[in-house]
Parts: sequence; C-alpha cells; structure tokens
Amino acid sequence: MSDTLALPRDTSLPAPALVWCPFPDSASATTVIDRLLDEGLIACANILPGMVSRFVWRGERGESAEAGALLKTNVAVLEAVVARLAALHPYEQPTILGWACDAATPVTAAWLGGLAGIGRGAS
Repeated sequence: MSDTLALPRDTSLPAPALVWCPFPDSASATTVIDRLLDEGLIACANILPGMVSRFVWRGERGESAEAGALLKTNVAVLEAVVARLAALHPYEQPTILGWACDAATPVTAAWLGGLAGIGRGAS
C-alpha cells in the first residue's frame, strides 16, 4: 500500500464517499450526473457504458444492457446524493448504493471533502 494512503486526512472536512448506480444508458446517466454536478452534490462521476446486468427481479430472471456510474462525493452530503439521485433517476426503483471510503489520498480527500452540497440550486 502506498504511503500516501497512510497519511492522516484533514478531519475538519467530511470523509470521501462513493455512490454506485446503474442507468439504462449513458445518455440518461449523463443527464442525471450533470444535474448533481450543477447542484454541488458530487465532484465527479465515472460512466461505464456497455455494462450487462444479470439479475432476479420480482421473481423473474433477466438481463439488461446498462451503463454503470460511480459518483464521488463526501459523507456530509451522501444521504442527500442518494435521495436526489433516486428522484432524478429514470428507473421507477433504481438500485443506489452509497458508502463512506476508508482510505483516500490527501488530495482526493480534500477535493471531495470541500463539496458545498445542497444550496447550489437543487430543484
């Protein structure tokens, strides 16, 4: 493990957090992600197009082409990100998973910890 991960982070800032969420396609992911960026709830998102999901939903086995998204934020706004993502998402019942990060480089922790969050025009 790199020594940079072992450095203490600035505890005056919220810890980094990640959110995982699949979308029906890259276009819908981009639309929602751009809104969350504009609202200051996330600092970055990675869209992974061409993902194939295999699942059991309501007792039926299925397969679907989707685009995965990994969103970067902090724990202070994590619940707000999850709620806003659910409200904006095109699926009726989207899968959204969020968690605090146990380790990050100091620069990444400071970047994500500095998110202002709600107040940049969420509507």
